[in-house]
Amino acid sequence: MSSTTAIPAQDRKASRAGGSATDSAAPAPAHTRLRALDGLRLLAALMVALYHFGGRNGDVSKAWGDSPRDLFPDAAPWFAYGPLGVQFFFVISGFVICMSAWGRPLRSFLASRVARLYPAYWVAVVLVTVVFALPMVAWRTVSPTDFLANLTMLQQPMGAERVLGVCWTLWAEMRFYVLFALFVILPGGGRQRTLVFCAVWAVAAVVADASKNEFLSLALMPEYAPFFIGGIGLYLVYRDRRDMAGWGIAALGWLMGQHYAVAGLWHAPNPKFFSYRESWVIIAIVTLAFALIAMVAVGLFDWMNWSWLTVAGALTYPFYLVHEHLGWVVIHTLHKRLEVPAVATFAATIGIMLVLAWLIHRLVERPLTPKLRRALNREIS
Repeated sequence: MSSTTAIPAQDRKASRAGGSATDSAAPAPAHTRLRALDGLRLLAALMVALYHFGGRNGDVSKAWGDSPRDLFPDAAPWFAYGPLGVQFFFVISGFVICMSAWGRPLRSFLASRVARLYPAYWVAVVLVTVVFALPMVAWRTVSPTDFLANLTMLQQPMGAERVLGVCWTLWAEMRFYVLFALFVILPGGGRQRTLVFCAVWAVAAVVADASKNEFLSLALMPEYAPFFIGGIGLYLVYRDRRDMAGWGIAALGWLMGQHYAVAGLWHAPNPKFFSYRESWVIIAIVTLAFALIAMVAVGLFDWMNWSWLTVAGALTYPFYLVHEHLGWVVIHTLHKRLEVPAVATFAATIGIMLVLAWLIHRLVERPLTPKLRRALNREIS
């Protein structure tokens, strides 16, 4: 959701030549951007947005003034599969975090993560809090103490009310970063440590799930670990497409991931529920997510080198942060107050959120992220 998609040039060259650069001590200074991965990140974000705007009831029904199932009877059942965009994100994150951390010291990794995540996040928290505090808005803002707690990005384990509904995924990402930093980067990194980390995490996550121990489940995230693990495996494949251990880790992530995706999103048919998700569709979407990133890993999308995909990748994180809650306000204004048709409102809301994301990227991320990264590197050093 929030990662860079550049690859060290020497690793890319070795991979394409069939050789291995998997244990190089440090990346080359030149980088080639994986623009196809940027496009996939935005695709995953749009999947989530489709769900938030048209694939469920609740606050979004309040925004529309009607159930999305009645407004979009043909599309809503498909929009309901949008939560799988999160699992898609996690596979990409496993790939990209491993890529961005390879050959770099812990201080550089920590500085880059904090600088990348927090500026846009702080702006999104402030924007949603302020907008929800306006008297003409139909949703209430959080208390001052919960607002301040949200600025840490640790509000969920602290038990504070969340400003951003999507922040639970950031909490999962943070736990992944901590595990990867402690057990891969801190000991020195490299292919062997990465493989051991993935294998041990996979087994430990299953044990945590079986034990029903709350702390172990919180730390090891059995329902999400397979997607991060699978993404790491696919990055190893990117470094050397003949890396059978990398392929095996990716396959393990897929096999475990489809199980947890079905377990989390499938339910028996019930007319009281908004929609019914077929288990085979869930499996197909998870499989497609892994397959698309595998295609990036083996170079099948190298031709997809359009510059606009870089912009798409840059918009993904701020769009993901602001689209849900502020989208409700736009939907309510356009459809319920101004009586704009539902389809036009849906499209306009997506467009407005993308424009807002571009403004956050241009005015906040671009100037602040590099400054914060440099400052943190100095402090940690």
